Amino acid sequence: MLLPLPPQSSKPEPTKSQSSKIVPSHHDQSEKTGENCQMKISPSSLQESPSSLQGALKKRSAFEDLTNVSFEMTHETLYLAVKLVDLYLMKAVCKKDKLQLLGATAFMIAAKFEEHNPPCVDEFVYICDDNYQRYEMLNVEIDILNVLKFDINIPVAYHFLRRYARCIHTNMKTLTLSRYICEMTLQEYNYVQEKASKLAAASLLLALYMKKLGYWVPFLEYYSGYSISELHPLVRRLNKLLTFSSYDSLKAVYYKYSHPVFFEVAKIPALDVLKLEEILNCDCEAKGVVL
Repeated sequence: MLLPLPPQSSKPEPTKSQSSKIVPSHHDQSEKTGENCQMKISPSSLQESPSSLQGALKKRSAFEDLTNVSFEMTHETLYLAVKLVDLYLMKAVCKKDKLQLLGATAFMIAAKFEEHNPPCVDEFVYICDDNYQRYEMLNVEIDILNVLKFDINIPVAYHFLRRYARCIHTNMKTLTLSRYICEMTLQEYNYVQEKASKLAAASLLLALYMKKLGYWVPFLEYYSGYSISELHPLVRRLNKLLTFSSYDSLKAVYYKYSHPVFFEVAKIPALDVLKLEEILNCDCEAKGVVL
């Protein structure tokens, strides 16, 4: 039996927020090789000792500053840029001192793909403090595109997140909270292997629990195609990530979503572990599922 559609909101969904553009996406495919691949970045791909991997992945989290500080670019650009870096490092070697160049170039490619008016090459060179030359960035751009065989139409979690939120007609504050949860994972290598669609569904599910909107869970389950029992292990991990977010040394995302423009959702406390388990058990009992 099909679930009824949620009641339509009388107000049209906003297409733009004050400091971050949200534009209609023209690639809403739900399944693709890029979405299903299991990603692993080996230490050898960084041409450094194994201990350098940790530093490299920390630099991966700094890529977000390029969009939030220097330019006003869409969330899709951020997610695609990080995905391009991950996919590239699966197949190619990158020296540690070239990671900033790799990240900036990935953003340039993503901006060309997602933005109506992408920044020019010289602007990306400038935000790297002129550590690199223009020709170096153009050479890396060619290298990335060749390694990825020009296949950069990759599903990212934000595409799915926006679609799910639109399907269940969630309000902007709840959507922003789910965006914060999802964006926190961009800093963490442990979430690279997760499917984009599943990560988006789990982020929105946790946001619904945090906002005490559990009655929307069946609709999310229906439109995402994931059962709640499939999402619960990932929800637990995401809640743990939020619990320690304010103590993490990587605070770019936390500071961004602590701003009033983003409803200060980063300041919303994560769910207590026992409270979360109680909610998960209630959901499973309602579905007749044993954890």
